[in-house]
Amino acid sequence: MIRILTIEREYGSGGAAIAEKIAGKLGWKLWDRAMTSEIARIARVDLKVVERREERCDPLFYRLMKVFLRGSLERTLPVSEVEAFDADQMVRLMQRVIEEASSAGNCVIVGRGAPYILRNHPDAFHVFIYAPMEEKIRRLREIGKSESEAFELLEEIDRERATFVKKYFNKDWPTRSLYHMMLNSKVGDDVVIEMIQAEMSVLGKASS
Repeated sequence: MIRILTIEREYGSGGAAIAEKIAGKLGWKLWDRAMTSEIARIARVDLKVVERREERCDPLFYRLMKVFLRGSLERTLPVSEVEAFDADQMVRLMQRVIEEASSAGNCVIVGRGAPYILRNHPDAFHVFIYAPMEEKIRRLREIGKSESEAFELLEEIDRERATFVKKYFNKDWPTRSLYHMMLNSKVGDDVVIEMIQAEMSVLGKASS
């Protein structure tokens, strides 16, 4: 039985929105913004303090935090100041939260290396969402980005995701063999969601 859905995505492909919609349809816990908040809570790190103190964090850590925050709700958390919270510690906490979420089951996890961390989990279903450049630009323009800003973000964020996966999992991003499905979101969010649910249902029945 499938109890975990991971959704990795190209920036601008709508993967986060698709994850939110499918989590609602399934009635499952969505780990996206909640993941960022939970890591900060455990580490007792205020994300806004991290941003203000970039010169005290290793460059990779700061870049990764920006990647995680883009598209997520930034909130003020009742936490202490940043002391020795680096990229390695963040990844350890991220792995802990992902493994705890997967143990509870009935969850949709967005990015954060989840397909790599849960690659041997028999009840996890892994999806990668991508889109042509013009579709990603269109989606980003719809949320208020200028065309030049959209191009810059598309190049920067996916490059940093690839750097993150290479550094911490020694894999290329995306590693196609990890995914059950790789879907082009240009066909529309509803179609993508229907395809994911249908394949999860088939695979779930086959494994039960």
